[in-house]
Amino acid sequence: MASCAFCRPLSLRLLPGRAPVGSCCSRLRSTAAAPKREEAPNEEAPGGGRGHRRLRDIPRAPPAPARVSPGIPDFSNYREAYRNKNSAELVRSLLVFRLCSYDILVNRHRELINLSRILLGKWLFRKLMKMTFYGQFVAGEDQEDIKPLIRRNRTLGVGSILDYSVEEDLTQEEAEKKEMESCESFGVKDVEGEVQREKKFQPHRQFGDRRENVISARTYFYADESKCDQYMETFLKCIIASGGSSEDGFSAIKLTALGRPQFLLQFSEVLVKWHSFFHQLAAEQGLSGQAAVDTKLDLEHLQETLARLGIGTLDEITHWFTGEKIGLSGTVDLLDWNNLIDNRTKVAKLFVVPNLKTGKIEPLLLQFTEEEELQMKRMLQRMDVLAKKATEMGVCLMVDAEQTYFQPAISRLTLEMQRKFNVEKPIIFNTYQCYLKDAYDNVTVDVELSRRENWYFGAKLVRGAYMDQERKRAKEIGYEDPINESYKATNVMYHRCLDYILDEIKVNGRANVMVASHNEQTVTYTLQRMHDLGLHPSARKIYFGQLLGMSDQISFPLGQAGYPVYKYVPYGPVEEVIPYLCRRAQENKGMVTGTQRERQLLWNELKRRIVKGELFKPMS
Repeated sequence: MASCAFCRPLSLRLLPGRAPVGSCCSRLRSTAAAPKREEAPNEEAPGGGRGHRRLRDIPRAPPAPARVSPGIPDFSNYREAYRNKNSAELVRSLLVFRLCSYDILVNRHRELINLSRILLGKWLFRKLMKMTFYGQFVAGEDQEDIKPLIRRNRTLGVGSILDYSVEEDLTQEEAEKKEMESCESFGVKDVEGEVQREKKFQPHRQFGDRRENVISARTYFYADESKCDQYMETFLKCIIASGGSSEDGFSAIKLTALGRPQFLLQFSEVLVKWHSFFHQLAAEQGLSGQAAVDTKLDLEHLQETLARLGIGTLDEITHWFTGEKIGLSGTVDLLDWNNLIDNRTKVAKLFVVPNLKTGKIEPLLLQFTEEEELQMKRMLQRMDVLAKKATEMGVCLMVDAEQTYFQPAISRLTLEMQRKFNVEKPIIFNTYQCYLKDAYDNVTVDVELSRRENWYFGAKLVRGAYMDQERKRAKEIGYEDPINESYKATNVMYHRCLDYILDEIKVNGRANVMVASHNEQTVTYTLQRMHDLGLHPSARKIYFGQLLGMSDQISFPLGQAGYPVYKYVPYGPVEEVIPYLCRRAQENKGMVTGTQRERQLLWNELKRRIVKGELFKPMS
């Protein structure tokens, strides 16, 4: 039976060797297109379905020999924190952080940079940048240039995550034009009267420049397929170089760099609508308000509802569930529901979603054009190439999170890579933004799925990079704000997600997490939880990550105490990393408390060296 446009490349390219179940996505309805599959990283429920096991049913790993915890490092020990810096580097750090504290300089940085270029000329401008912002936040111009820094950090127990930080310096108008062209579908235009699109998943010109109000994440804009190939080659070079830079190499990628974002936008809408359909069905059964992990639908009631909606006859629906051995316990949880979509949906008109309000099955799109389908396949192929190279080099590949209108598809595709490549150890890491209201549900679902399917769970936890932009877009376009109501709520969410993963590491041992944070309290909290649970750093299950030039008082004491810690190491020519440097300046202006503490520690160390007569003493 022919496969649909999405599943054909996903099953044949991204997941070679996995036997298909049914047809390509198989059939949910024999006479009409039916709902597409849901994003796996969203919700979970223990029990139900074939092969499902609760946490308490999973055989625990044998206890490791007792080891003495190295304890919690002293992040106020400025002598140890800056032993890798000479006095000139201390002065540079103090100068850069002080300049970042002046709003007028940071807010008018573009004008000042352009003026400096004119007044100083190219050679002097490059010298000035290398003495200040470039020297603070960027390791060098190419991979050869950055080797001394990588070696120096490694001697102090700090690994490196290489990041080629060249960014396009587009005007706002250019960015908006590229975004609108790359996010609009010709398929939508052809059937405009029949398509019911959610506002959130439509491109909007006023938010076309995705760099607006984003200071801690890089933004890629689609130009053409050859540009995506160039980005892939850059990622490959970083993966290869990372293979020898530290004991557990890490590299990071962004999926918007690997293909046309229109596909991510549309696939995300399908996943979210299918997810919402499950929760509407749960509400109909009186299960509103339950945690995703605990929500289980009564099978008989569910089958009757699907028949009433016209998705199939009761006999057909009963056959679908029994044929896939779903709901044998009499209930269906979200992972069963996702499995139904994965295996039993034939998308005759590509993407379709149910509308409980109207009781109809509505098409999202009638078709992709041939060129759009080819672009989608190429994105999946590029992902596969990168994952295979990471596996070959023994490098962990972290897939960065992006805006919420792209993220469901990004998480889903990352999950597919985890299913394939995380069989023997965690190679693929998904990123969870803990400022999102549904972050905990996403984490718990993915952990449960990894248990059921017996692969290694890998996660990077961040607070999130798009808060101001997400809030503004939700308010102006008119959909629910996806962000937690306060910074305090985000901290609670971060620690809640972290606790869940640490418990999984303790009980099951088949999970790893990167705590990517400059927040000293969060790092201390993690260390204390590791100590309480008996999770020794030598097991290399919990990693820490900070940016080069920031939070050295956290990174280096961790490395010297034996904890796996990494610096993101950006590199690239001076002129081409200016957008990256501008974002670092803005980020440090926003991190007032953290930057003030770092400046104070730097100043204390500089004064100590002056008093002790060690100002010109070589680094130890």
